[in-house]
Amino acid sequence: MERPIPRGTEVLVRVEAAGLCQSDLHVVDAAEGALPYRPPFTLGHEVAGHVAALGPDAEGTAAGERVVVYGPWGCGTCTRCAAGRDNYCDHRGDLGWHGAGLGRDGGMAEYLLVPSARHLVPIGDLPATQAAPLSDAGLTSYHALAGVRHALDGSSVVLVIGVGGLGHLAVQMVRATTSSRVLAVDIREEAVDLALRSGAHLGVPMGADTAKALGAETGGVGVDAVLDFVGNEATFALAVQLLRPGGELAVVGSGGGRLTVRKPGFLPAGFRLSLPFWGTRPELAEVITLARAGSLHVETERFPLSAAPEAFDRLRQGRVRGRAVLLPG
Repeated sequence: MERPIPRGTEVLVRVEAAGLCQSDLHVVDAAEGALPYRPPFTLGHEVAGHVAALGPDAEGTAAGERVVVYGPWGCGTCTRCAAGRDNYCDHRGDLGWHGAGLGRDGGMAEYLLVPSARHLVPIGDLPATQAAPLSDAGLTSYHALAGVRHALDGSSVVLVIGVGGLGHLAVQMVRATTSSRVLAVDIREEAVDLALRSGAHLGVPMGADTAKALGAETGGVGVDAVLDFVGNEATFALAVQLLRPGGELAVVGSGGGRLTVRKPGFLPAGFRLSLPFWGTRPELAEVITLARAGSLHVETERFPLSAAPEAFDRLRQGRVRGRAVLLPG
């Protein structure tokens, strides 16, 4: 493809790094018509680089500035978009896209055309390989945690289920922004090891005795919040078993699980469920601040852009440690 030319408020970003996400697999593997997107378009919604050129009406950045791209692109005119909450744009259902790489051309390329500088967050000297994954893996985890933080205090316990690209950052965020005890679960031994390296107080493999072992760690009381980055039947069952009354369950993973809500029923009294999607632009700025302060580190596997098929295969097989990142050039 030819190098794009920015017009109006558009900004052209020279891509330094682009992360891979399970969402990319969902797009690639989706049945025709299952998603609102109109192909063809370039994938890549975790993008960091530097400003290469600006349209004549672009404001808020300058050529050469190093930035991370805020991926959710809304209508830009509703009250939520005006507040930097494009992830919950009032007109999302009418747009036909969710943002960069999700219905619109994304960053698995040398250049990315961004509609407005309002979608850019400065990263200073933060390496692009760290900044790119933070725009989704970091931001989504941070947004999920923000939704349950009100339920946490000095004696709280948080359970993180699924310690992949998002989960290992969630562990670090809980440690960096709360005084809660962090428990972590994954079906892969190497992911449990990653959880412990990321600061989890306890990491255990998923198995028949997982609920019993984790329950014992809480003295039988249960956990205050669960961040589920898998979202299948088994993880829902584990979450419900371990949540204490008044507990919070944030489901981030799209594993196809179902949770039946009924009263009276088996759910903990006062139970609250949230389905967070991505995050806000102000939250992305906060995530970048944490990373620049040394509180967050993304475990990455790097691939040249030309090796994208290999990276996708590793991701599909569950063999990526942390986050896979593509490097153009």
